[in-house]
Amino acid sequence: MQAFLDSILNVVSKANAYLSDYILVILLIGVGLFFTIKTRFVQIRCFGEGMKKVFGNIKLFGAKQQGGLSSFQALATAIAAQVGTGNIVGASGAILIGGPGAIFWMWIIAFLGMATIYAEAVLAQETKVTNNNGEVEGGPVYYIKKAFPNGFGKFLAGFFAVAIILALGFMGSMVQSNSIAESCNTAFGISGWVIGLIVAVVSAFIFIGGVNRLASVTEKLVPIMAVIFLLGGLVILAARIKYVPATFGMIFKYAFTPNALIGGGIGAAIKTAISQGAKRGLFSNEAGMGSTPHAHAQAKVEKPHDQGVVAMVGVFIDTFVVLTMTALVVISCLYVGNGILAGAESTTYATLLSGSGVSKTNAMQMAYSSVFGSGFGNGFVAVCLLFFAFSTILGWNFFGKINVQYLFKNNKIAITLYMIIAVLFIFLGSLLSNDLVWELTDFFNYLMVIPNALALLALNKLVTKSALKK
Repeated sequence: MQAFLDSILNVVSKANAYLSDYILVILLIGVGLFFTIKTRFVQIRCFGEGMKKVFGNIKLFGAKQQGGLSSFQALATAIAAQVGTGNIVGASGAILIGGPGAIFWMWIIAFLGMATIYAEAVLAQETKVTNNNGEVEGGPVYYIKKAFPNGFGKFLAGFFAVAIILALGFMGSMVQSNSIAESCNTAFGISGWVIGLIVAVVSAFIFIGGVNRLASVTEKLVPIMAVIFLLGGLVILAARIKYVPATFGMIFKYAFTPNALIGGGIGAAIKTAISQGAKRGLFSNEAGMGSTPHAHAQAKVEKPHDQGVVAMVGVFIDTFVVLTMTALVVISCLYVGNGILAGAESTTYATLLSGSGVSKTNAMQMAYSSVFGSGFGNGFVAVCLLFFAFSTILGWNFFGKINVQYLFKNNKIAITLYMIIAVLFIFLGSLLSNDLVWELTDFFNYLMVIPNALALLALNKLVTKSALKK
């Protein structure tokens, strides 16, 4: 069985390397740059407006909505999906593989992605529908069909729907539960299957409650978990304050000369740093992937632009706040001063890392443990990861459900079957190989980007019209 899983891992890894190094980088940077220029830098012009709309409408106990969600509930659901293992495990992996410079490229991807996600949210609002049950349905499948109102559009929409169900509803949930299980096992010694079973049961309870129960949970969980995580990170940075300047220095230095750290030629090293930044940036903030538009379509707003600027804030919080905190903690604790990866420049990353015991799943815990001690450090990160990953499972399941409804025309049997399979995958994720789970999720994530990006470009005039009404 293990040999079979290893062969699958090898094939999927090779496909992912090609997709992430070429197609993904070109699409994410290209589409983000295109909308940045077409909207006259909407992420800068309208950033203040977005912040006012978000922080002027925070409610931990929002009223139950009929036929949709409040703007903040929609954003909380989107951020719940965005802020997950990608912000801790994914960011750590990007640093370990692509060097600290990968974080710089994550920032670039996120800046451009703010314009991309503006486009996604606007189009989701423009094309959303209300089904016979009074429920709002919206997302890429609807604006893909608007962009290509023919057989090709129907094919692309179906392709996207299948990809997102597999990527987020099934495989993505496995990544989240896998990371929860590993971190809790490291911190508390609890068997992975026990954690997987608990997460699966609680998730099922929330799934059954529908979008209103989901919104009720995320609008409380997201602000609280973000504050706790950021406070912990600030304490770490305060303890390592003298290394913070060197930490930023490494991020900028190794963005352009990563070969000194990870070895190889300068061209290959930069490609590794950029591709790691691109694919882990996509997994973290999801701009361009086509996932969060499902949440933004639910928002009750006066005009699509209103939710577009709110969506931009989601990417900003995810990458420039939460993910950056992870990066600063990991680099300041492990790469500089007396960190166990300090001196990598003189020995190369591969040599030093091979004997360090550091991996993408435990890097954050080792960083916290270097300041707080292994008991509290491991436990704090495990609890943060538990809430981050759990909230992502909730959001992703909802996104997958909308596409099941689209494919099977709201057939209740199909929706129930989807929920059952999704819960089983959550449990299975706590048992399988971490590397295989991550590679499968990356593969389907990349496939989602292609039809979504094509539709965004085809409907660019609609986006531009919304952005330039200001």
